[in-house]
Amino acid sequence: MSLCDKIKTGGFIVTSEIGPPKGTEVGEMLKNAGLIKDRVDAINVTDLQSSVMRVGSLAICKLLIERGIEPVFQITCRDRNRLALQSDLLSASVFGIKNVLALTGDHPALGDHPQAKPVFDMDSVQLLEAIRTLQSGKDMAGKELKGVPEFCVGAVVNPGADPIEPEIMKMEKKIAVGAQFFQTQAIYDMAVFKNFLDASRHLNTTILAGIVLLKSAGMARYMNKNVSGVFVPDNLIEEMEKTPDRAGKSVEIAARLIKGLKALCQGIHIMPIGWDKKVPLVLDAAGL
Repeated sequence: MSLCDKIKTGGFIVTSEIGPPKGTEVGEMLKNAGLIKDRVDAINVTDLQSSVMRVGSLAICKLLIERGIEPVFQITCRDRNRLALQSDLLSASVFGIKNVLALTGDHPALGDHPQAKPVFDMDSVQLLEAIRTLQSGKDMAGKELKGVPEFCVGAVVNPGADPIEPEIMKMEKKIAVGAQFFQTQAIYDMAVFKNFLDASRHLNTTILAGIVLLKSAGMARYMNKNVSGVFVPDNLIEEMEKTPDRAGKSVEIAARLIKGLKALCQGIHIMPIGWDKKVPLVLDAAGL
């Protein structure tokens, strides 16, 4: 069953993600994707994650399709104007890519080419509108298309935003222009997530709770200080600090969070951040 079909039927969804390499050696990345091929509904391919120059998401999505793996094509507004965004979306459709996640994107100043000029011709809401326009059979200039793309369209949301009301308003805008599902920022605090769900319940949409594998107590503190809307509780930091097996503890914490989240939302999105080989262990421990 495709990701889109599962969204329509209301089945519990599990997605993960991979980051393309910095260079042309894609063998290990594809091997890691193969480890979860039959265990997740789709695999996101990040688009120059953290503004670091890498192989493009579009190419990796094509390689996944060739291996029988359903990809989610992440596309950001950071590096492309509306011409390039529309062109890449049409190219994705030609390649047989059915799922798109629309993002604004991190500023280049955060990455490994801080001197790069950002584009940001559009933001994520406008990109979603552009996708809807393409699916209606026209481009953003109103010109007719010869062949129309069909996508299952997703967006992102930050459930830890404070105040939460502006985030809910943005969700409403995204749904109005075609977002069919949402993948969230990392969740570590169940109370914060429940508050978000209460605030967004009227939207009646599909929400996949984001799980980021903690690698260390230092990583947790860094996120608390620098990643807006993400809060790792002190007890989890203490667990990571005291354990002699950080990888094992990370898997245990992720599985515990997933078990708690399963009854609250429509799915889980696992972000291994380089620990791709740990994803099968997380799925095992969480009973997925």
